[in-house]
Amino acid sequence: MYKVFIDGAHGTTGLRINEYLAERSDIKVLEIDPEKRKDADARVSMIKRADVSILCLPDQASREIAAAAPADSVIIDTSTAHRTDPDWVYGVPELTAGQRERIRNSARIANPGCHASGFILLVRPLIEAGILDREALLTCFCVTGYSGGGKSMIADYKSDERDVSLDSPGQYALAQTHKHLPEMVAMTGLSTAPCFSPVVADFYSGMVMTVPLHASMLKSGSGMADVKNALHNRYDGEKLIRVCDEIPESGKVYSNTMAGSNGMEMYVTGNEERMLLIASYDNLGKGASGAAVQNLNIVLGTEETAGLL
Repeated sequence: MYKVFIDGAHGTTGLRINEYLAERSDIKVLEIDPEKRKDADARVSMIKRADVSILCLPDQASREIAAAAPADSVIIDTSTAHRTDPDWVYGVPELTAGQRERIRNSARIANPGCHASGFILLVRPLIEAGILDREALLTCFCVTGYSGGGKSMIADYKSDERDVSLDSPGQYALAQTHKHLPEMVAMTGLSTAPCFSPVVADFYSGMVMTVPLHASMLKSGSGMADVKNALHNRYDGEKLIRVCDEIPESGKVYSNTMAGSNGMEMYVTGNEERMLLIASYDNLGKGASGAAVQNLNIVLGTEETAGLL
């Protein structure tokens, strides 16, 4: 039986990971003494005992505990702290050829950001296929459920005395300094960060990332069929990503459609002049906890989707 330690098991991401692992007969989740949850020595001791440890901590706390842990202890970090660190492997198995092997052979794996996951998985195949230039000046927007804001935001939305403004969607990160932007650049190969407009709305989980493209941004002679083919070529055969050839019958892609799922659905819509690349998934699933469990499965050598489908 594999031993897994979750440092920060009582946060939103950690709780969801615990739920997934509780159903597994091949995994034992190591429990730390509640009085020692803030004790660095006790936590490092748990990391040493575990086959894999998952950090569900604020950035600085993740940096500190990862630095204190033995170099050969396998750690999956769900914070932003290490996502562009060259000494850590980016934890998106579908990112590019050989990424699964890099994850499997690494002791330091950085789980992706929720917004970043959709953007990167939509854009990188186009760049690698030569359809989209690395110098492209992109925009993107994403509508997400409030659980992505953690316990504090969840409490705000569930409060009986909540502010009336929470009844409507709220655009945030207005200064274009969202913490996911560095990985969105690094993991696509873009030379310039996209203009990114995240929007939080009054539903618990789920999200839709949209990347608009003008035809003039694509390689001369390329069109919607080439964009779709690039995504199909990359993701057909993946168990957790599906490229959809038809939009929903409603003509709408709702942000909570994939809530509770660990998969991602992609669409290429619009027309030959103006296209929309769309990724629909759960910010707590493929965008956080589900992604961590997928990486855990790869490291352990178990079925990659164990506990996720």
